[in-house]
Order: sequence, then structure tokens, then C-alpha cells
Amino acid sequence: MAEPSNYGRVGEDEEEDEEIDETGYKTIKDAVLFAIDVSSSMLIKPPATDAKGADKDTPTAAALKCAYLLMQQRIISNPHDMMGVLLFGTEKSRFQGEDEHSRGGLTYPHCYLLTDLDVPAAADVKRLRSLVEDEDDSAPLLVASGEQVSMANVLFCANQVFATKAPNFSSRRLFLVTDNDNPHANDKAARSAAAVRAKDLYDLGVIIELFPISRPDHGFNRAAFYDDIIYSTTPADPDAPAPITKASGASASADGLTLLQSLLSNINSKSAPRRALFSNLAFEIAPGLKISVKGFIIIKRQEPVRTSYVYLNGEKAQIAVGSSSLLAEDTARTVEKVEVRKAFKFGGETISFSKEEMSAIRNFGEPVLRVIGFKPISMLPSWASVNKCTFIYPSEEEIIGSTRIFSALQQKLLKDQKMGVAWYIPRRNATPVLAAILPGAEHVEVDGKQITILPGDDRPTGDSTQVMPPGLWIHPLPCADDVRSPPDTTVVRSPDSLVDSMRTIISQIQLPGGIYNPKKYPNPSLQWFYRILQALALEEDLPEKPEDKTIPRYKQIHKRVGPYVEEWGNQLELEFAAWEKANHAKRPGSKRDAAHGEGHALAKRPKTANSAISSDEVNDGQVRALYEKNTVGKLTITELKSWLNTKNIKTYNLKKPELVNLVSEYFDRK
Repeated sequence: MAEPSNYGRVGEDEEEDEEIDETGYKTIKDAVLFAIDVSSSMLIKPPATDAKGADKDTPTAAALKCAYLLMQQRIISNPHDMMGVLLFGTEKSRFQGEDEHSRGGLTYPHCYLLTDLDVPAAADVKRLRSLVEDEDDSAPLLVASGEQVSMANVLFCANQVFATKAPNFSSRRLFLVTDNDNPHANDKAARSAAAVRAKDLYDLGVIIELFPISRPDHGFNRAAFYDDIIYSTTPADPDAPAPITKASGASASADGLTLLQSLLSNINSKSAPRRALFSNLAFEIAPGLKISVKGFIIIKRQEPVRTSYVYLNGEKAQIAVGSSSLLAEDTARTVEKVEVRKAFKFGGETISFSKEEMSAIRNFGEPVLRVIGFKPISMLPSWASVNKCTFIYPSEEEIIGSTRIFSALQQKLLKDQKMGVAWYIPRRNATPVLAAILPGAEHVEVDGKQITILPGDDRPTGDSTQVMPPGLWIHPLPCADDVRSPPDTTVVRSPDSLVDSMRTIISQIQLPGGIYNPKKYPNPSLQWFYRILQALALEEDLPEKPEDKTIPRYKQIHKRVGPYVEEWGNQLELEFAAWEKANHAKRPGSKRDAAHGEGHALAKRPKTANSAISSDEVNDGQVRALYEKNTVGKLTITELKSWLNTKNIKTYNLKKPELVNLVSEYFDRK
């Protein structure tokens, strides 16, 4: 089994650094330390060219820009996360604010802690920006050492930074950017010492993320050194291989491949830790057979987090402190919290409940995932999706042996194409739902192509990147009220010639590899929100318009498929004319009628004397009959509003449950 090691991890000993947000999810505080190589090869500029899109920065400068852009985002979007920048291979040495490279007898030669691991402040962002934009300011610092830097010292320095600055953080990661795939080729002692330091980081709970850079004349070989340094496991599961980041290529000519964009794409895809929905949830497969699992939200829409208000009309921007209080409607006196009681309407009467009674009403038992039975996956329709799915993976923290049972269940379901039907309560006081447990196969990427590995298949040879680990998915099932009947439409099947022509068009505009990765396309509205806050915090000019990378590239699309689309449109007109002639149909908007020979005029809906009464109206007897059977909800919203309007009852901006309550209250009074 392969654990989704980059989807977040929550440990029991780190509860003090976890918070529960308004949605009930655990917020993971993250500490990221950038370790950027400043060797001589990382300071070589690409060939000068006027070509658009060519590389113009050295690999070190590109990595610093990535750190700067990531810090810009985190100072607004993740105000509690820590970030630091460590340069290694430099002529100068500095550790945690000291001018010398020693601290308490520990030496870190050729390691320069540019930005200490801390919550980024505006001053830190401005300083990093000056280094990125001003070459004269960064030139004295970015001087490569003439000596070989010890990777053991680099990892030990990172260990000390994490141990002193973020000892209890639930997510600690070291982003290592380098182009040297074998720093200690002829020194076994140095290689062994580096492996020991990497093990220390692993034991501390720090995950090392490698962002390799391939030089034009040499591809990055992970097996030479970093397979012994970058642990392919996480502390939660020693047997789980972690996904590998692709090497970013430095362009040797003006071929349009930018190192900065490649690095940004790789780093942004791993910049934020994924939030754990739950950990150690009881998974009851059969009576008396329980294992523990943890759940992850793989893809979730990220929205602006508005933690405070900012007052901008003064000399300086200030945080506004707000206060609120409840006032009585009749006397306008302040109402204390102990006086507030929640109430619901039943049968026209208001019934209030205490806090303890509300807790008892909402309590459906302990959180559990209980299997009720098994069904073929073919019985699950494609439209039966009402909420996001949750990826679950076994946890050995509560019940030893969970991984083995979980793996056997996942492989059996995948082999037989079965799914489980379960009673699902994700956390305390959550509403229980019926859910389908779907098996998920492992997906790996080899040479730009995704390969699905089924039980019994051999793993592909060569360098493969895990895109999705194997596991199970919790798929919430819809209730009867969630299902709506589709409108009645006439289905006209397209001829094969049109389908073949469209297949050519679609093949020309597919993304590279035919895969859409939403992690690499930022939310434009969210980024615009962060950009405005960033400009206010750093005292920059407000931007004029947002950058939207989701807008299609119309010129490129027209260049690729423009003639094919025009040809397809002409072919569609001919096919439609032939279909129209064969079926005696009318074009939409045509004034021909049945008297002119072709087609049949559509029957018009008869108008009533009162224009305010629609054809969907129901009479009092029908509504009363439904009320007596307690089935008023079978009426549509249009029918409910039409009937209530005849009784002079306001229905503006009301939902169906509220309309049903109004009908019930009307007959209750009768």
C-alpha cells in the first residue's frame, strides 16, 4: 500500500498546534524551510537572447524568486505558517541572526540562514524582494564557496532550525533545490554522515521535498545520492513510497522552457499541506471486526479567509476590532447568551430546546464507518454525486494490523468491481449519511503517461512518479429529496461523420499528456484577493487587473483547430438540413405552420381569464387532500407559490421547505 504522504499527517502528540475551523476540519500549521544551493553551476546564467519566454535567471535566482513568491502568498493566505530561506554552498556563513557560523559549539560552514524560520512579516518579504530584484544587493551574498559543502552540515543545520523554531508543528518540510545529483561522489564517510542526518530529520517528523534541476548537458540522477537522503516513507507508514517531484530543466537555448515557471509549478503543487478530515476513525467491516482509518480531502475549493477587518481611512492601515451584541426586538436591551434558546416550529407552534437537549437530538452515536453490505459498482449511477469524496487510508496508531486488512479489502473490491454501502459519521455531532465505499487503484506517471496499476500487475520499470496512491474513497449517496427528474427533451443522435470530425478537434486541443492538474492552476478570484491585501501590507501600488491563468489561449486554439472547427460547422449545417428535411421539422423561430405543408404546429397552452393564475395552479381541494396525507412536499415550487399567492401570502425569496410550512400553517389555523 502506498500512503498519500503529501496529503497531510496529523499526530496525536501535536494536538496543541491544531485548530478546528468553522467547517469542522483540522487546520494544519505548516513550517517550510527553503534550502537553496549556491554552487558555481547554480550561478551560471543562460545564454543571452531576445526570444520571448527564454530563461534569463540563474537557477539560484529562480529558486529565490520562487521562495519570494511563495512567501508573498503565505503572509496573507496562511498567517500562522512559518517559512525560512537557507542558502548552502555560500562563501559566507550565518546561523539564526549571528555573524559567525557557530552556535553553542556547533559549526555550519558555508550555510547562510537568509531568513529565519518564522511567520513572515512585511519586512522579511521586502528584504527578500530587494535581493531578488537588485543584483547589486544580492551579488556579495551569492558567492559560491571554493570548498565542497557538506550535506551532513546542511541537514544538521536544518534540523536545528526546526527543533528550535517549530518543535511541535504538525507539518514540517524542507524544500531542497539543487542541480548537484552526487555531491559526495568519492567520499563514503560524507555520504554516510548525510544519511545519518537525514534519518535524524525523519525521526523528528520533517519531510524532505527534493526539487532537482537538470542541466542542459546532464540530467539529474536521483539514484546517485538522493535515494539514500530523501526518504520515500513517512513516519505514519514505513512501507509507503512517497510521490517524486519531476526535475526542472534549465533551458540551454531560447526554446521557451523557463526554469522559473517549471520550479513554480512544482513548488506550488506541494506548497500547502493537505488538511486531514479525521484520523483514527473506526472502520467496522463486519460485527466484531474493526480497523482504524484516516481521511483526507484530496481536492477542496480554497476560499478567502477573512480573519479581521482593516480600517484604511486613517494615516496608516489598522486592524479594526469589532464587537457585537444581541438586542431584544421590543425593548432593545442587551440579551445575555444564557437567555438565548433555540426553537423550531412544529404544527404551527414554537418549541424551544435547551443546549443539552439540542446536543442529545444531534447525537447519532460515535464517529464510525460501518459497512452495511456490498453491491456491484455498476449499480452506482454517474449522477449520484452530492458532495466531495473523502480518501481514506489505514492507520496503525489505534489498531495494529489495520493496513493488512484494509489492503485485502481494497484489492478484493477492485478485483471483483464491488463497492461497499456504509453508515458514515465522520465526526462528533455530524449528520450521518449513507455512503458508497469505492476502491481506488494506484496511478503512476511514466514518461508523461499515466498508468493504472491493478492488483496482480507488475510495476513499471524506470523512473515513475506516483500520481495517486491506492486506497478507498467514501462517496456520499443522495437521498430521495436530492434526486431531480431531468427535463423531457428530444434526443437527436449525431451521425458518425460529425463525431469523427469532432474527435480530430478534441485531440488537437488536449493538455500535455491529456491530464488536467487543478493544483497547477490558481484560483483567479482568490489570487486577486491576496494580491490586493499584499499590496496594502507591503505599501505597493494597487494592481490594475487580475491575472487569470484559467482563460483559454484563444489564439493558440484558433491556430490549432480553427480550420477544423469551420469545416465541422459547415458539415453540421448540411447534416441538420438533411435531418430537417427527413423529419419535416421547422427551424427555431420559423413562421411556417402546418397549413404550409411541413411540420405540425405546437399546441398552445390555453389562457385563463385571470392572467395572474398560471396553468400550474392547484385548487383548494387538492392542496387540502395533500395536507391531510402529509404530502404537501410533492407539489412543485411553482404550484406552491401559485396557491399561496391566491391566499395573499407572501412567498418572495422563500425555499420549498418554508413554502410547505406556510401551507401547513394555513390549514392548521382552519
